[in-house]
Amino acid sequence: MPREVPPTAGLPLIWTDLAPGSREPELEPALASFLRVADVSIACSGTAALVIALETLKRRSTRRTVVVPAYTCPLVPLAVARAGLAVRLCDLAPERIDFEPADLAEACDGDTLAVVPTHLAGLTADLAPVLEIARRAGASVVEDAAQALGGSWRGRPVGTIGEIGVYSLGRGKGLTVYEGGFWTACGNELAVALRETAEQLMPSRPGLEALRIVQLIGYRLLYNRLGLRWAYGVPLRRALARGDLIGAVGDERGSEIALHQVGRWRRGVGASALRRLPAALSSNARRGRERAAELRRIPGIRVLKELPETVGTWPFLMVLADSSAARDRVLDRLWSRGLGVTRLFIHDLTGYRFLERIVPGRAMPNARAFAARSFTVSNSELLSDDDFQRVRDTIAAVVA
Repeated sequence: MPREVPPTAGLPLIWTDLAPGSREPELEPALASFLRVADVSIACSGTAALVIALETLKRRSTRRTVVVPAYTCPLVPLAVARAGLAVRLCDLAPERIDFEPADLAEACDGDTLAVVPTHLAGLTADLAPVLEIARRAGASVVEDAAQALGGSWRGRPVGTIGEIGVYSLGRGKGLTVYEGGFWTACGNELAVALRETAEQLMPSRPGLEALRIVQLIGYRLLYNRLGLRWAYGVPLRRALARGDLIGAVGDERGSEIALHQVGRWRRGVGASALRRLPAALSSNARRGRERAAELRRIPGIRVLKELPETVGTWPFLMVLADSSAARDRVLDRLWSRGLGVTRLFIHDLTGYRFLERIVPGRAMPNARAFAARSFTVSNSELLSDDDFQRVRDTIAAVVA
C-alpha cells in the first residue's frame, strides 16, 4: 500500500504520552528547564503567543510598527494586525533567511515597536545585526522560534536572546500538543505583563479544547507512513490536482486567530514527550547534516547551512535551485510522490491576496527570489535511506 513521508521531522507521540502520570512535571517548568530560563507560559498556538507578545509591548509604548521578514509564515503579519499594529517588511539577505542589514536599518525608526527575526527551517537567524539595529532604534526584539525549539545562538537557546521569544507546539513540530505554543520573556516585569495580557485575551473554551484533545489522539494514531497517506497525502494531492499551491502547503489563513487556554491533559502530554526531545534533536541534526552534505554535491542547488556559532534543529532541509524553472522541475517529479518534498511558503508576503490590506506592496526582490527558487526535503526518520537516495537522484537528474 502507498505510504507517505511527513514534510518535517516531527517528534512522534507514544502511547504513554497520552497517559501522563501524577509524577509528570508540569509543562511550563519543564520547558523553562529545557531553555534554561526562569519562566515559560503556554498559549494555544505560536501565533497566539506572538499576539500576546505584541499586545503587551503595545500597551507599554506609543510606537505602532512591527518589522517582519518579507519571507515568513503568513500568520506573522496576521498576528501583527490582530494586535492592532502596522506591518513593515524587510527584505532578506541574498539566499538567506536573515534580514538584509541595510534594509533593516532603513525600516527601523522612531515608530518601530518591535523587530521579529525568524529562525526559519530550524536554522538560527543571524541575530547580531538585528539586536544592534533594533536597540539603536529603541525597539524590542521578539524572536519567532516557531520552527526552532532546541536551536541555539552563541550557546544560548533561540528565543531567549531578545526581549521575548515565541514558539510553536503545533502538529509536525519537534514537540507538539497538536495546536499549542508558548513564550518566554527577558525579565520578571515583562513576564508579569505578558501573563496579565494572556489572562485577558485567552479565555477557557472547553468545546474547542475537547476538539484539540480528539485531534491530538488522532495525531498519535496517524503519525506514521500509512496514516499520513490519508491525513496529509490525500489532501495534498487533491490541492495539487486543482492547481491550488497555497492550499497544498496550508498557506491560506483566515483572519481570525483563536485565543484560548490549553488544558491540563494536553500540557501533560507535552511534558511527557519533552523528555525525548533532546535525543530526537541530536538524531535529526546528525541525519540532516549528512543528507545536506550529499545534496550539496549536486551542481545547480545549494542547501542552507548553520551559521558559525549556531546549532539548528533540522526539521527539514531548505534547498535553493539556481532557477525557478529548475525548482519547478524538481517539484513536478517529487511533490506528489509521498517522499516529503514540498515548498515551505508559496510567496513572499507581498504575494498573498488575503494579506493585501495588511502587508505593504513594496518590492522585496531577495524574498521573492527565495520563494521562487526554494523547496524543502523532509528530514523525518520516516524517510528511509533508500527513499532519500531516490530523492537525491531525482534532484540530480532534473536540475542538470
